Amino acid sequence: IGIIGIALIMSLSHGIQAYIDRVEEETLSSYPLTIQKESVDMSAMLESLVGSTEEKEYNDGKVHSINVMGDIFTALTQQVKINDLKTFKEYIESDKTNIKDYVSAISYGYNVQMNLYKEDESEVIQVNPTTVFDAVGMNTSGMSSAYSSYMSSYDVFYELFENEDILHSQYDVVAGRWPEKYNEVVIQVSKDNLIVDYTLYSLGLLDQNYLKEQFNNMITGKEVSFEETSYTMEELLDLEFKLLLNTDYYKKENGIWLNKSDDEDYMLEKIKNAETIKVVGIIKANEEAIGAASSAPGSVGYTRELKEHLINEINKTEIVKEQLANEKINVFTGREFTTNKDFDMSSLTPEQMQYFASMSQAELAEFMKSYASNMTSSYEENLSKLGISSIESPDSINIYPKDFDSKEEITKIIDEYNKDLEENEKIKYTDIVGIMMSSVSTIVDVISTVLIAFVAISLVVSSIMIGIITYISVLERTKEIGILRAIGASKKDVSRVFNAETFIIGLTAGLFGIGITLLL
Repeated sequence: IGIIGIALIMSLSHGIQAYIDRVEEETLSSYPLTIQKESVDMSAMLESLVGSTEEKEYNDGKVHSINVMGDIFTALTQQVKINDLKTFKEYIESDKTNIKDYVSAISYGYNVQMNLYKEDESEVIQVNPTTVFDAVGMNTSGMSSAYSSYMSSYDVFYELFENEDILHSQYDVVAGRWPEKYNEVVIQVSKDNLIVDYTLYSLGLLDQNYLKEQFNNMITGKEVSFEETSYTMEELLDLEFKLLLNTDYYKKENGIWLNKSDDEDYMLEKIKNAETIKVVGIIKANEEAIGAASSAPGSVGYTRELKEHLINEINKTEIVKEQLANEKINVFTGREFTTNKDFDMSSLTPEQMQYFASMSQAELAEFMKSYASNMTSSYEENLSKLGISSIESPDSINIYPKDFDSKEEITKIIDEYNKDLEENEKIKYTDIVGIMMSSVSTIVDVISTVLIAFVAISLVVSSIMIGIITYISVLERTKEIGILRAIGASKKDVSRVFNAETFIIGLTAGLFGIGITLLL
């Protein structure tokens, strides 16, 4: 009975510790250590904002100002830190550090946009970035510009957590399977198999024109109605999207790359011949998931390989090679980068002049619009516009610690990296939940200590019980001991008898105890 009790307490201790470890791991899967290419010391700005400057004393009875705006401007301009993420990425991926022992995953962010469309023979339907709010005209309805800007940029697609063990432990596959190739994605539904209609409009499953009609009814005081819809798993698994590169929007005409995104016939042809992205699975957070994903029901998850494939494909295109080959020439104008907004016809070649003369009014207007929008672009702006990135040089790094103790080890590794560097070369990171984590870590340590104490007390009590039982057994068998001694048994022989009996009873009790515990 004592052994069963000890085993059950140890099982409880092990189970709770495993639960705590899982809570830590899943929680930290949502709150990584974040390192941006450009970071700002927000603490310095906040100190300036609350007026931490030295107070002055006045005796004239008037109210005097504290000038903090200069400090804020200084913080905003001088506190901006450029992190060398290319070198740091090489460091953490090398054998110089054991950071992989402490992380669940390391993800890299790049300044690249994933343009996805639904294939339709008659209409250009953009799936990502979503055009739902732009389609209903919310930006012109009097809504707060900041709010409408945020909502219109809401992204249905998100990158799946790279650690498959954690990902699979948090989610169940409802239908289909997990992605195995870069061009495969999964749709997340709620625990009750629900999906928000925002996603349905974004993915083209519901008509955005109907949404626009209902929005107009709302602002004119008419009745607004939305019907509930449902889909079979097979219908969702049949979904396919077309992937366009940032560079696909541009076509070279007479030595100048023109933006053809407003040319519907051009776009429909591009979408038709574009690479296909397939939905291969439907997932949902399981009942035991603690930190399961912050993404909304209806979000579409893709793998890291898709983003890397996108970067590689963009870098292979002719327009990118042309721009990278000459940093002084703007590929969209054919001229050197300039801040002059005036269009100088005299700078055009005879071939270009002849080309313009052959244009229709509509074509000429389209060209002028494209040309004017790119006249004052810089080289860096063109790189961003084309989505040019390097896998070796990310724009952000997210490091996901395994647990709170691992987070401390990771910060030590970063400090070790910074140790011999100049101040302006040191890596600055953002610890989103640092304060919270230190508090929770203390609680976790206390709980672990209490569980260990429970087991220790049980072991001590059981050991005393065994000693008492053995002592009583000796007292009750004095006659038997006397007989053994009388026929020539030594004290060691008597001791061996009791030790043998204790071992046999202990072994049998232990096997029974562990067996019953496993059954329980």
